Amino acid sequence: MFSFDPYSPAVDADPFPYYKRLRDEFPCFWSREAGMWVLTRYADVVSALGNWQTYSSAKGNLMTELPNRAGATLGTTDPPRHDRLRGLIQHAFMKRNLESLADPIRDIAKASVAEIAGEKTFDFIEDFSAKFTVRVLFAALGLPMGDEATVREKAVLMVQSDPHSRAKGPEHIAAYNWMQDYAAGVIAERRKNPLNDLISHFSQAEIDGDKLDEREVLLTTTTLIMAGVESLGGFMSMFALNLADHHDVRRAVVADPSLVPDAIEESLRYNTSAQRFRRCLTTDTELHGQTMREGDFVCLAYGAANRDERQFPNPDFYDLKRKPKGHLGFGGSVHACLGTAVARMSVKIAMEEFHKLVPDYVRVQEQLPWMPSSTFRSPLRLDLAVQ
Repeated sequence: MFSFDPYSPAVDADPFPYYKRLRDEFPCFWSREAGMWVLTRYADVVSALGNWQTYSSAKGNLMTELPNRAGATLGTTDPPRHDRLRGLIQHAFMKRNLESLADPIRDIAKASVAEIAGEKTFDFIEDFSAKFTVRVLFAALGLPMGDEATVREKAVLMVQSDPHSRAKGPEHIAAYNWMQDYAAGVIAERRKNPLNDLISHFSQAEIDGDKLDEREVLLTTTTLIMAGVESLGGFMSMFALNLADHHDVRRAVVADPSLVPDAIEESLRYNTSAQRFRRCLTTDTELHGQTMREGDFVCLAYGAANRDERQFPNPDFYDLKRKPKGHLGFGGSVHACLGTAVARMSVKIAMEEFHKLVPDYVRVQEQLPWMPSSTFRSPLRLDLAVQ
């Protein structure tokens, strides 16, 4: 009997054969292990993303949710509250003027890649991308330098789950609590001494007299730290993995850096780190002959939808010329990621600088160690050898 367990190490290692069978045979599937329905076809996932009235985010959007987070972040609210939050947070992003980050990001990339100069083998994640992404995050948010290693450690733990209990373990909850305490301290300092950073602007953001309350500022900051470390870090490591495994694409983008944006978009479609997010049904819903009940949780499998041949011809081929429209690497509809512009810019700049120093490389490991997470998918290590 077919089963699909998003907490399984086998799914972490290679979810795509499972996804194909789900799309073809079980497009609306009850996962006993996850305790929720699983939607894998592109049309169904996109429809659910647009129908927030039925597929609600208000009870959390992570497959295994963190405590007390639902209802106070962009990803865990529905309109009209979501629209209010997005407007205020977007206002803070605009005030920060993210375009002004381009030069500092390039400086960070150059400094980060210089640290692996002359190495014949290295862990792309530990030795380059983790340092780069955390430094960018600290620059954008205005976090105090010196805390990078601890913040990254806690953020990575926050997005993980225990594959045996299929829940957040004590170490994951402790990391989340630590991050909230840490963010609260930075927010308090920024209220006293505001700077030109996102945390200062979150604290001050105002539209027609409306401002973010204390809990909203805290959880928005905590979520952005988590996203900045894991979502951006996972995105970058998966992009490097795809290039390491597809030599023709890597050679093309090294020879012509103007192709990097196209390679990024295809990577987001082909092998996104943002694999699965959940919703909660507000009413009974019929789909593909199945009756999903009010109150049931539903997994929207972005990674499966991005490989749906009904939407993307020859989907298992990493095609630099594809220019995929409507991929779900950054979600979609009202819950499209707010940080897409800075994420794309950061990865583009980082890989441009990386390829200047390391133009030719291959993956060393045959089997990769994968992060235990029911929502995100990215390797814990990515050992590369310089050619």
